[in-house]
Amino acid sequence: MPALSLNPTSIIKESLAVQGDAFIALVEKAAAILRGESGRIGRQTVEDRLVRLDASGEAIVVGDLHGDLQSLTTILKSCGFMEKVTEGKDVVLVFLGDYGDRGAHSAEVYYVVLTLKRLFPANVVLLRGNHEGPEDLLASPHDLPMQFKHRFGTDGAEAYAKTRELFAYLYNAVLVEERCVMVHGGLPADLSNSQDLARAHLVHPEKRLLEDLLWSDPSEAVQDVAFSPRGAGQLFGKKITTQVLEKLNVKVLIRGHEPCEEGVRINHDGRVLTLFSMKGAPYFNECGAYLDLPLSEKIENAQQLLPWTHKF
Repeated sequence: MPALSLNPTSIIKESLAVQGDAFIALVEKAAAILRGESGRIGRQTVEDRLVRLDASGEAIVVGDLHGDLQSLTTILKSCGFMEKVTEGKDVVLVFLGDYGDRGAHSAEVYYVVLTLKRLFPANVVLLRGNHEGPEDLLASPHDLPMQFKHRFGTDGAEAYAKTRELFAYLYNAVLVEERCVMVHGGLPADLSNSQDLARAHLVHPEKRLLEDLLWSDPSEAVQDVAFSPRGAGQLFGKKITTQVLEKLNVKVLIRGHEPCEEGVRINHDGRVLTLFSMKGAPYFNECGAYLDLPLSEKIENAQQLLPWTHKF
């Protein structure tokens, strides 16, 4: 793989020119990094597919991207992640999942995100979204096979197969004690403790923990749970949010998964913050947003997070 200058512009340029063999090599390298992560890594503690973050420094949190390279470029230039980490600052970049499908530049978004993981493995956390789900929970329509074939030609099938293998190593959740939990979709009503977050993929499909983490949505219309129109996951009410957050000893759920007109939305009396980081077609939201969260700050309510959200 060619050497890269440590700035977003160079990585974006590289993503637009990458050939299939180099893309496949990067996916394999990123999968090997993720597969080998365990125990203490920087200021993370990895327990199976759960990342525990220390309550120090900052976390830059990015929601769904869905192949939107322009929004990812805007975020990386705005947040200064690469500059901060190369200066030795205490910063972690957390992606909430849904990197591809829908948008026109899925391969390029994967390339940029996985390059960041390769360059800064202790400072980049990649969560699994419903568009990175297991075979029986994969979002439909699933555009990646067609997109990769168009982008990489005869290497497209292998690029897709390797990317599918990578999905299994993406994380289920991030937990910051006494502050927040981050997942892609929602909270399982029957979650007992943090070990359920770490091991949700291991008990799938017998238990629906992983399905709820990837697919469920908060609703103001229900108290407990109800059928989801998505056909997977559930709608969960404020009662479930309150109960699960108490079990995890945190105050707020930070999640993606749902388009937001302003890029950000609050539910359940301030216990849930939704981030959506792509904008425009096919969702036609006016703004995307990301979060730059000082983890040492005590938070009681998602309203407190609004000054640290950045709309674009």
